[in-house]
Amino acid sequence: MESDADSGINFGVVVIGRNEGDRLRICLESVFHLAEQTVYVDSGSIDESVVIARDMGVEVVQLDMSIPFTAARARNEGFRRLLELVPSISNVQFVDGDCEVLHSWPVAALGFLQQHKDVAVVCGRRRERFPERTIYNLLCDIEWNTSVGETKACGGDAMMRVQAFSEVQGFRNDLIAGEEPELCVRLRQGGWKIWRLDEEMTLHDAAMKRFSQWWKRSMRAGYAFTAGAAIHGAPPERHWVAESRRARVWAAIIPLLIVVGAVMDDYALLAFLIYPLQVLRGCMKSPQKPRRVAGLYAFFIMLGKFPEFAGQLKYYWHRLSNQTSALIEYK
Repeated sequence: MESDADSGINFGVVVIGRNEGDRLRICLESVFHLAEQTVYVDSGSIDESVVIARDMGVEVVQLDMSIPFTAARARNEGFRRLLELVPSISNVQFVDGDCEVLHSWPVAALGFLQQHKDVAVVCGRRRERFPERTIYNLLCDIEWNTSVGETKACGGDAMMRVQAFSEVQGFRNDLIAGEEPELCVRLRQGGWKIWRLDEEMTLHDAAMKRFSQWWKRSMRAGYAFTAGAAIHGAPPERHWVAESRRARVWAAIIPLLIVVGAVMDDYALLAFLIYPLQVLRGCMKSPQKPRRVAGLYAFFIMLGKFPEFAGQLKYYWHRLSNQTSALIEYK
């Protein structure tokens, strides 16, 4: 009889986290008994995260904190340890420590990979556990609702084929954000495909209660857009070039032009009305959402251009000053 390893339907799990506490416990409980092997990679937690994992019998990797840590580096270290423990593993589920993997997901993901040998990565629907608690959690939940089918990129939770991940030598350790889409660019360039399945995958707890958290998360996105465009911005990929340009236009160029125009004519300030008009346009593009939700989403998409631009400035400052960026954390 063909074993799971021979048939390519076995999988291991790499969980990454830092100070996730009870969220980590929920995460590990959701995967520990499903996977061949689970590895938890801790990035300097000062809470009980490491104890929780060890008490459950999970293999723990603690990152060397003398080296700048990133989620990318944590996942790579976890992947390396996973293969040391189970060299025959064929697939790996990466998941963040603030997520719960739904019981039905591994079966759906592995079944799809088994039937589609040219697919390197599959992901499903990540949902926010408490979208009703804050507008910021709700914005995350909307963000996770990506298009189903062949796609360009995945997020932090995804099932990946070990062969494909190894071929491109994993994530780039130096990226502080946006490492998953960057990995997917290289996978696609190698002839692999990325798929978003119409399946429930994980429950995520963003735990965003304050505007400042949302601002930092948006700033991190802007940093990632610019870093991604610097690596793969050339044609034909044009990776995150449009996203970077939109932030510059809405948060810098348009306000600057209006202010300069106002020096010559006060009526130029009326041009600021382009912002509410753009929000209205964004709202009308989401007729499937309740009106209040569509309005709030459009408003924050527009407002988000400002922290995204701040993230771009941070990226360029680090490049010019030859500094290594620390993580931009919102929790």
